[in-house]
Amino acid sequence: MRLSLFLLLVAPVAAPTLAEPPVQSLRPPVVMLDPVISTRSASFQNWLAGFRNRAIAAGIPGHVLDDALSGIRYNTDVIEKDRTQNEFTKTVWVYLDSAASDARIAAGKKALQQHRALLDRIEARYGVEKEILTAIWGLESAYGSYRGTIPTIEALATLAHDGRREAFFEGQLLDALRILADGDARPADLRGSWAGAMGHTQFMPSSYLAHAEDFTGDGRRDIWGDDPADALASAAAYLRANGWQTGQPWGIEVTLPKGFNHMLARRELEKLPSQWANLGVRAADGARIPDHGPASILLPGGHNGAAFMIFRNFEVLESYNTADAYVIGVGHLADRIAGGGPIRASWPREDRALSFEERVELQRRLRAAGFDPEKLDGRIGPLTINAVRAYQKSRGLVPDGYASPGLLAHLR
Repeated sequence: MRLSLFLLLVAPVAAPTLAEPPVQSLRPPVVMLDPVISTRSASFQNWLAGFRNRAIAAGIPGHVLDDALSGIRYNTDVIEKDRTQNEFTKTVWVYLDSAASDARIAAGKKALQQHRALLDRIEARYGVEKEILTAIWGLESAYGSYRGTIPTIEALATLAHDGRREAFFEGQLLDALRILADGDARPADLRGSWAGAMGHTQFMPSSYLAHAEDFTGDGRRDIWGDDPADALASAAAYLRANGWQTGQPWGIEVTLPKGFNHMLARRELEKLPSQWANLGVRAADGARIPDHGPASILLPGGHNGAAFMIFRNFEVLESYNTADAYVIGVGHLADRIAGGGPIRASWPREDRALSFEERVELQRRLRAAGFDPEKLDGRIGPLTINAVRAYQKSRGLVPDGYASPGLLAHLR
């Protein structure tokens, strides 16, 4: 089970030790159902009774259920956040303005310095660079200053009862109860985001069970308390388990030569940096990029925005959060914490993000034009990007795969 698999929005609230809060994640939106929330509350207790029977059958002790389920309610705030996530849209540059703001960079450097000895030990054991771990910590919980306040059991029970993704959330609820049964936490300890992610590094319960570490050696895998050691080690263990390669960049900003064939800028096409160099691709500072491993070219803002050469570690970070903007945010923040400079290229800031309805319309119009993205789900993933690229090429446009307001206007 991947860490933070579903959209884990954190409300933009003031963090105690950082001028900016955790960054809102950019999961692909999903088509929302719209049941009347008030009708759910009346049946919640009946659902809990049925769930209790299923939990006992799954091996959860009765006393754990008594402690965990006592007094929980149908949380309408959780449902409201779940219902509105499909309207959450930001361009990658607006996201990065927050993810790698001056305040977050400064706080990250301070956090790294304060916890350097700990992070050095974690890096030595797991092979994940301390700047990457610090950046994840910064985006997920503002370096531990905002870990979330919503009771995890209540949030997961509400979402499981809601029915839209009941199997997933009931599975997470059972895993949260297993955490309690194992003695790693008490019900009051389990607090986090509205979707059930917990602690300094916002683990979902299934990811906790699979990857949490007792780095301090005190007999508990504590990702919730003030000491971030177990949480940071758990994030490192998670990345290592998903294939992190020590010393390989997540990505490097590059410049593309005049006349570059933008059909080559797609995720499934990989070349060594030396092969890209033969095509005129250079680092943004003009340097030749060493052969760190196979890499592809990513254009998150189209051909008028920054270009990146991304490596396999980019995919590893995607297992933590599937949104490209999040991965770029983590990687770039880590680079800035390590002393690197800002992104050199400009962005098409005149563009806005397409709404959910507009993304579905874009997919529908692509299909009608003979470039089927296969799904009309509002997700701008590889299938839609490839359909956009094929449409652009057929119309004599730069085939960069960028789903922009201008492209939608062209389709209209």
